[in-house]
Amino acid sequence: MRKMHFSRAARRTRRDRGRVAWAVAVLLALVAASAGCSSGAQDPQPDAPGSWHLVFQDDLTGSTLDASHWATCYDWNNHGCTNAGNHESEWYLPGQVSVASGAATLTATRRTTIGTDGHSYAWTSGMISTGRNSWNGTPKFTFTYGYVEAAIQIPAQRGMYPAFWLMPASRTTPPELDVAEFLGTSHNVQMTVHWKGANGKNQFQAGTFGPEGFPSGYHVFALDWEKDSLTWLVDGVARYWVTDPSKIPNVPMEILLDLAVGVPTQPPTSVNSAQMKVEWVRVWQH
Repeated sequence: MRKMHFSRAARRTRRDRGRVAWAVAVLLALVAASAGCSSGAQDPQPDAPGSWHLVFQDDLTGSTLDASHWATCYDWNNHGCTNAGNHESEWYLPGQVSVASGAATLTATRRTTIGTDGHSYAWTSGMISTGRNSWNGTPKFTFTYGYVEAAIQIPAQRGMYPAFWLMPASRTTPPELDVAEFLGTSHNVQMTVHWKGANGKNQFQAGTFGPEGFPSGYHVFALDWEKDSLTWLVDGVARYWVTDPSKIPNVPMEILLDLAVGVPTQPPTSVNSAQMKVEWVRVWQH
């Protein structure tokens, strides 16, 4: 058999072709991997050390809210609800929650509503909760310890009080864990733990992070709730810690996301609506 002989130029061309083929193969593999992870829903992992398994996930796709995951009121739902303890200006109704384009939208509208409690509310708004549909119902999902996070876009309008928080399944607070609250600002997030002190009164410890342009897009707010520590994260970066075990809850908690109105101040008269969007919610445990 005649041995094939290539000139130096031909050998160089062959090596170059081999390098191109290898680069193309790597590029295709990267593209395939990226496509598999682009939705953020495939094998997600928390930004915290340790071994984790996913126990709750809703990517809020489709056109309707998953009723097996979410209620649209507090556990004291009676054809709507509010949080009277905060003296809020909204009455929550299910029609103020919609799902489309891969997100749930909670809409606050300046529309007077007479609540079933007999009071008049200047605003109607939306919320979602993994709690009960009614007082005597069963919670849809609760957990004790774990890593909870959600991708949220908050409204820019003044007078809104968007929040992502955890309430005991017992419906008795404190304790309470506020993953992300925007109290009187849309540029600084507040992160808070509430507990009952030795005197029986509500105690709390809070941190803030900002200013940031939170209304400009989605941001991921998370809480790593361990037996001996609490770590709050914003977009994967730890921003606040509590390490006193006496302040840390050890009871089952429900997840709540709501768009309250009028705390601490009322919206200006020029504001007639606002929206809070939730792209996904996840919980892991060890």
